[in-house]
Amino acid sequence: MKKIALEEHFSGPGFGKYMNVMKGLFEGEILASMEELLSDFDEQRLKAMDEAGIEVSVLSQTAPGLQAEGDVVAAVQSARRCNDFLFEQIQRHPSRYRGFACLPMQDPVAAANELERCVRDYKFVGALVNGHTQGVYLDDRSFWPFWEKVQELDVPFYLHPMNPFDEPHVYSGRPELNGAVYSWTCETAAHALRLVFGGVFDDFPGLRVILGHMGEGLPFMLWRLDSRIKATPFAKALKRMPSEVIRRHFVVTTSGACADNPLLCTVSELGEDNVLFSVDYPYESSRIAAEFIENAPFSESIREKLCYKNAERVLRITL
Repeated sequence: MKKIALEEHFSGPGFGKYMNVMKGLFEGEILASMEELLSDFDEQRLKAMDEAGIEVSVLSQTAPGLQAEGDVVAAVQSARRCNDFLFEQIQRHPSRYRGFACLPMQDPVAAANELERCVRDYKFVGALVNGHTQGVYLDDRSFWPFWEKVQELDVPFYLHPMNPFDEPHVYSGRPELNGAVYSWTCETAAHALRLVFGGVFDDFPGLRVILGHMGEGLPFMLWRLDSRIKATPFAKALKRMPSEVIRRHFVVTTSGACADNPLLCTVSELGEDNVLFSVDYPYESSRIAAEFIENAPFSESIREKLCYKNAERVLRITL
């Protein structure tokens, strides 16, 4: 079955320096292999897509990307260069690739302007940001001009994992918990909940946020989120329960999460229209991801939604 994949990564020129924070999370040989695949837009990537039945991949700058840049001016300049580079690669294979903009969130107004440029001039289908930027989370009021622009452009925003700003004490002495094994999931789920409780969706009701990795665990927590927030003094300030906000404003992808029961739960909690296939290339196998979704226990009509129809709607593209 044909597919659209949304969390598929590359690394642009000059971004390798930001990958240093990843070195402790991968075996050396594996990281070297990933770096090679991240820079390839031709033979290896297209072969993996063809073997998995992926018609279109939406490409995004891999983590940590610009979120690791401490200089505001450098971030703004690097974002523009990265997006120019990505557009050049897309133009070489225009039927196979789309783009998520790389944004300098260090300057929210500059990020809004860069997103507008990418959507207007390059036809990028949205943006992907790798978590917090130097410890500032996206519910901070300084980002309101940015969210206003995202809503105006009516494009989705992909919230991707990032290392915690400070390592929580519970991870100390247990490096196995860091990164994609566990800490990224907790960090990203908490970041998403900051948007929910921070009123972002109340002020910008047209926003649509994408979470990867089967929703970073949130689909399994909806009932408890509602139940426990009602018992707190914060409930009176809420206009909607957390589950309502999440079901209305979030869609999730299957990137890096190839197991039937979590998928069944996610579809049950969020609905068959709000779950989208992805791989997390090159960190995960396109073949394994494709075999998983093609054999998941769903009707063919639901499988079509998961594989490409939901993505067509969210991204406004047609295969």
